[in-house]
Amino acid sequence: MSTSTVPGEIHLTRRVLSMQESQTMRITALANKMKAEGKDIVSLSAGEPDFPTPDHVNKAGIDAINAGFTRYTANSGIPELKKAILEKFRRDNGLEFQENQIIVSNGGKQTLANTFLALCQEGDEVIVPAPYWVSFPEMVRLAGAEPVIVDTTIEAEYKITPAQLEAAITPKTKILVLNSPSNPTGAVYSESEVRGLMKVLEGRNIFVVSDEMYDMIVYGDVRPFSPARIPEMKEWVIVSNGVSKTYSMTGWRIGYLAGPKWLIDACDKIQSQTTSNPNAIAQKAAVAALMGDQGIVEERRLEFERRRDYMYEAINSIPGFRTALPQGAFYIFPSISGVLGKSFNGTVMNDSADVAEYLLKEHFVATVPGDAFGAPENLRLSYAASISSLEEAVNRIKKAFR
Repeated sequence: MSTSTVPGEIHLTRRVLSMQESQTMRITALANKMKAEGKDIVSLSAGEPDFPTPDHVNKAGIDAINAGFTRYTANSGIPELKKAILEKFRRDNGLEFQENQIIVSNGGKQTLANTFLALCQEGDEVIVPAPYWVSFPEMVRLAGAEPVIVDTTIEAEYKITPAQLEAAITPKTKILVLNSPSNPTGAVYSESEVRGLMKVLEGRNIFVVSDEMYDMIVYGDVRPFSPARIPEMKEWVIVSNGVSKTYSMTGWRIGYLAGPKWLIDACDKIQSQTTSNPNAIAQKAAVAALMGDQGIVEERRLEFERRRDYMYEAINSIPGFRTALPQGAFYIFPSISGVLGKSFNGTVMNDSADVAEYLLKEHFVATVPGDAFGAPENLRLSYAASISSLEEAVNRIKKAFR
């Protein structure tokens, strides 16, 4: 007698079943569906700039198409783009790498996924400060390792301290994830704070994955400091970045990674057997972005800063909401503990998911629940939207919790 079963979820691997879907993508998809149905949605959920890709970058992509640059490239990226990345690191970050220490991938997500797959195996632990970018723990699990979540507080500006790092380290610790400027909090670690954390790791054979995707979107006198600038840690730090946020190129899917040659070679091997090279046309466009006039980057940074200042004052004026001042990126991450447990229009707000669903379905404001970032009492609001849209969103939120 046959014992075969109908194929289904029972056949999926433990790694896949342990993962969660991206809440940011889910909320954005729901908001877009409601928009398509004619609802007047104000979206503060998207993790991408609302500005268009700069004209000279678009032109470089068009020129690449017209020149027939549409075939496979070198798996790890074209030499022209690697040279542009090396120049960017020198110019903006004070970092020196060699061309064989760079790999270009299909977005920042792939650079990070490649890294975790290359370094992690069953039994390893990866320290992930919370609030965290939604994909960090899931990528770690997909690589077979275990994320060790370290909670931070609004009072500490959502930054992990050396004492917390020391307490989280075990003989199984393989990697510390550092995201500065941070998605979702906008926190930026100062040079002294980075040095303090790296002092804990010195001589302990622990890698640092430094996600610096928002390094050019910072405010006031704040300047990010890469742990790769510390000579004693240089061989233990892997730097991930990309063109998505700085140049409004999220859909072009170009990320890049810098680190020890042996690790870059391993990521190259993984990439060769999964996706092969990143998009040829997008690579040419990325060269134009990195090597062209950087004035537009500053113009847009100033506009983000204006929006940041507005949102900080406006969100703190909503009863039950409390937020820290973001120092970078384009998100604000208020604590909503003051509205949890209460009922609004007959709906009880048990957690951030309830709040996000209530705001979207009843008041047509799309946000992302904080539980997706390891912070169930927070909401992530993106201010990558016009001031008029932000004002409308704030008015609707105030009305929702009046």
